[in-house]
Amino acid sequence: MRIMVAVLLCCIVLSAGAAFAEEKEGFSVSEITPEIFARIKGKSYKDNCTVPLSELRYIHVLHKDIDGQTHEGEIICNTYIAYDVLDIFMKLYEAGYPIEKVRLVDEYDADDETSMRDNNSSSFNFRFISHTTKVSKHGRGLAVDINTLYNPYVKEVNGKLNIEPATAGEYTDRTKEFPYKIDTEDLCYKLFTEHGFEWGGNWKTVKDYQHFEVPDDVVRILYPN
Repeated sequence: MRIMVAVLLCCIVLSAGAAFAEEKEGFSVSEITPEIFARIKGKSYKDNCTVPLSELRYIHVLHKDIDGQTHEGEIICNTYIAYDVLDIFMKLYEAGYPIEKVRLVDEYDADDETSMRDNNSSSFNFRFISHTTKVSKHGRGLAVDINTLYNPYVKEVNGKLNIEPATAGEYTDRTKEFPYKIDTEDLCYKLFTEHGFEWGGNWKTVKDYQHFEVPDDVVRILYPN
């Protein structure tokens, strides 16, 4: 009974976007075509990738930069969150929320550091969690990073800050105001959390201000093994 309830709750969370996200001009969700696969093969979709293509979706979006100019963007994520992500990007666009770049990480040879330094927003990039055989949330396309240069990953290691990207040191002080900053009053934060995502900026031992992910309890239901 508990499992059935948990599955039901999981389905409600993951279908939230699909329930009220209708595709609009410039915004669409599609399966991974051979043409798209050719762009990601050997990069974000590495040779040891264990995630079936059927679990991934390609999303085309529009987004505005800091000057209000409209750009086309593309992102690959897990099918379970595709319409949630679509709905979030549509609402951010309608609100004029600035996102500098939304490019496939493959344009950076799937190198996260290079992508983050360019303030690129992305999702899927296959990898295992360090020293394990467990696929990470980005590896399954169940996490999304937004405006990455201005919202870095910060962790203290042996009394020294480890910052990713390494060029984001000036944005680790979250008491300061600067463009693209994400905090709990930010529209991006509100939309992602309304759709059931957790924000890395709320973590205790590390801070990942760019990062929104599907909660562990939902992932365990989706991928029990």
